[in-house]
Amino acid sequence: MNLSRRDFMAMMGIAGATGFLSPSAIASSWGSGKDPYEIPEYGNVTLLHITDTHAQLLPVWWREPGTNIGTREQKEWGVTPHMVGDKKLEYYGIKAGTPEGYALSCMDFDTLAHKYGKIGGYAHIATLVKRYREQVGKKAILLDGGDAWQGSATSLWTKAEDMVGAQNLLKEDYFVGHWEFTYGADRVEYLLKHKLKAKFLSQNVFTIPWDEPVFDPYDIREVSGRKVAIIGQSFPFTPIANPAYFVPKWSFGIHPGHMQKMVDECRQKHKADIVVVLSHNGADVDKKMASQVNGIDIILGGHTHEIMGPRPVKINNTLIINTSTNGKFLARFDLDVGKGKLNGWRFNYLPIISNMIPEDQEMADYITKVRAPYAKKLAEPLAVTESLLYRRDNFNGTFDQILCDALREEMDCEAAFSPGFRWGYCKLPGETITMEDVMGQTAITYPQVTVTEYTGAELKNVMEQVADNLFNPNPYYIQGGDMIRVGNIQYTMNPGETIDKRITDLRVGGKMVQANKRYKVAGWGAMQKVEGTPVWEIFAKWLRSKKTVSANPRDLPVLTKNMAGNPGIAFPKEYDL
Repeated sequence: MNLSRRDFMAMMGIAGATGFLSPSAIASSWGSGKDPYEIPEYGNVTLLHITDTHAQLLPVWWREPGTNIGTREQKEWGVTPHMVGDKKLEYYGIKAGTPEGYALSCMDFDTLAHKYGKIGGYAHIATLVKRYREQVGKKAILLDGGDAWQGSATSLWTKAEDMVGAQNLLKEDYFVGHWEFTYGADRVEYLLKHKLKAKFLSQNVFTIPWDEPVFDPYDIREVSGRKVAIIGQSFPFTPIANPAYFVPKWSFGIHPGHMQKMVDECRQKHKADIVVVLSHNGADVDKKMASQVNGIDIILGGHTHEIMGPRPVKINNTLIINTSTNGKFLARFDLDVGKGKLNGWRFNYLPIISNMIPEDQEMADYITKVRAPYAKKLAEPLAVTESLLYRRDNFNGTFDQILCDALREEMDCEAAFSPGFRWGYCKLPGETITMEDVMGQTAITYPQVTVTEYTGAELKNVMEQVADNLFNPNPYYIQGGDMIRVGNIQYTMNPGETIDKRITDLRVGGKMVQANKRYKVAGWGAMQKVEGTPVWEIFAKWLRSKKTVSANPRDLPVLTKNMAGNPGIAFPKEYDL
């Protein structure tokens, strides 16, 4: 199906009559008289970018973080710091309460969610992708930044085959990975060789011990008579952030030196006119890599689920973006590529607000079909939430709070840990939590729940190590997750300190932790092979017993006073600031 602007607007007219916002309502909400998805054609190459959809075939609620603290980006590279909430909207001149404000900020999320609706959904993404392909023709390249195969029940139960089918229907051109590797090397190789039609690229994955490339590092594509080099960069910390036993014969890393070699090879050997890196490094790692590697025109980034602003960050001569998560945005770069250089560019983030974009019928039918065998199990009602439930925040998201409460109570422990994952969507107050929602927070291939006795010293060390991963001033030591989630643990945090000095006043159940005392702690997502009940079974059992749940109170840290005024904190009172 080819979808012109006329077709799109006609479909929107139908949508307006069936519960979606009409074209005039869209334009009015956006504060203009124009269709916000109408992008003027420019240049001779168009890049379309999605990333970190985390296997969410259907639209979901997704709240931007209220806390996302940066440590050095403004001083180091002269770019804007991490910003959230009102500060972000004010800085970029975005009006609160608009669809763009809803998409880019956590402010008034519950109210605006009811007004504008869910985000993402592959059928809605497909509509926009088809529209732009119809507009620009063979100038379009669709690139997927990875983390597409993990994050839902159906992706876990089909071992990612449901997502590969959706990627093929989108007609993706290029792909890199991270959570994909947690299905194991054999499964990844099988899907890439026999199922996925997109080309998988990675310049930073090598065999052990021979250091030979596992995947093609780059591809040269001729578009409008110009040579476009696409270099792949999969998640560099895969065997550290996830169990190494999934990929025992592969090594990973950032490898900026090898990246420079690949850039030079593309330009000198293949006479590439521009070089694009499809990256799963994370936003801050991409910034540092851009400061070290010469000759990259554009980095299409993922992993950290960030929208750094409505326009690209520029470091040296490299433009950098990071296109959020859960299908919330489609990024579009329109490029004027000259002989050996980028002459000009236009950029747009397109929020995939599902009430504003009709479904592509072909993709919608596929999604219905692939979900059908699991529909009854997914729909099982478990409990009703009284709180807004979300995960994405530097510290305990509310969904993780009730998960920690469940682990602690069901496993009869003094405290609980839950990984600081950034994937996992939201539920609005008053909504029913279903089995699908539980899987949307827990669907991994190493889900076993464990009970561990930590000494007080070990407890602090675990938390200090994770804090250093989050707040280390060197981006090459930042793996891109958030702080470990805690249940019945209280502490004071100073993100600006060094390792072993960030956490003070550590308590369990309100009592000061003693270095040699042992504490019984429930957790999940172990890095070693362990036996245990899958976390979703424990969580679902607890929810069934509660009927209604609330995430209050939360086990948030007290932040030290030097964090007052930090633009990465939207709600300072939560942290006693």
